[in-house]
Amino acid sequence: MLKVLLTCVCALGMTYGAIAHATSVLFLNPGMSTETFWVSYTQFMQAAARDLGLDLRVRYSERDSQNTLIQAREALQGRQRPDYLVVANEQYVAPQILRMAQGSGVRLLLVNSALTPDQTQVLGARSGIDVIGALVADDEQAGYLMLIDMLRQHGPVAPGDTLDLLAFSGIKTTPVAQLREQGMRRALAEHPEVRLRQLVYGEWSRARALEQATLLFKRYPHTALVWSANDQMALGAMQALQDSGRTPGKDTLFSAVNSSPEILEARLDGRLSSLVTGHFTVGGWAMVLIHDDAKGLDIGAHGGRDRPRALFQLINPSQARRLLGPPPAVNFRALSAQGKPASYRYPFSLSLLLR
Repeated sequence: MLKVLLTCVCALGMTYGAIAHATSVLFLNPGMSTETFWVSYTQFMQAAARDLGLDLRVRYSERDSQNTLIQAREALQGRQRPDYLVVANEQYVAPQILRMAQGSGVRLLLVNSALTPDQTQVLGARSGIDVIGALVADDEQAGYLMLIDMLRQHGPVAPGDTLDLLAFSGIKTTPVAQLREQGMRRALAEHPEVRLRQLVYGEWSRARALEQATLLFKRYPHTALVWSANDQMALGAMQALQDSGRTPGKDTLFSAVNSSPEILEARLDGRLSSLVTGHFTVGGWAMVLIHDDAKGLDIGAHGGRDRPRALFQLINPSQARRLLGPPPAVNFRALSAQGKPASYRYPFSLSLLLR
């Protein structure tokens, strides 16, 4: 009996040791725990962590930057610190978190929103802050693609004619919203026939965009194009147009970012003319980089550090149908640079999910 007990204790000890030595990761999710985008983002991240043997925990801020700072302080100054902390620079919280991390021994990875040039300059080369890199999608390109694709689908405009555009951006102090807006303005500079009648900040909210769009469609009854920096604002604006007796996709063309089931359905039935997505995969790719960094690999040598990635792509109806189906299994371990030649580059792309 004693021998059996000792065997069980040893087995438990071995299991506990394996868990205790797994690389621990904490992701401070800036979104809502009920928000489709951030929930799907987290699910993809969790799938990657399981495949890679990482011990991942996720805490949601519920879109309150003060919650993010409290969570960061608890993680960086508590007794049980994670090996890695993953944060987004939503509402410019990253510099404060980086200062908290100074001398903590915790390694940081920025996702979705990297430091702005001004923030980088202010922080300088501070010792004791261990940032392994930033993994962000090219949000400026996403904003550009939406408007360009809507214009392609609208077709030629007669000489002297113009198209009225309304734009719904996110939270003004979010780098992602700013970059997407910059992309839209780049497209506008190439197409003087488009008149931006008004840009409003819908704060990523469907209800807020519905309220704003209800007023804007009355103010600008000839609106031909609606550009939205996320899916929820696009859905709110579509509802406002329908409430006015007009038809989305016919009387007015709409564009959006994200891949919620509702917006994919809208792309399938034609209410949404242009959709870009791909950035929900960032968290999963981040787990690959952390796995490799923890193994002592130079992720920068394989293209895994500090540059926007072309993760966004336009989604046609057949691809929307594919994304609505069961999620494909991704072999995240196969994406690791471990055991690969020096020429290997991380192949992060939405195409891995659209095969």
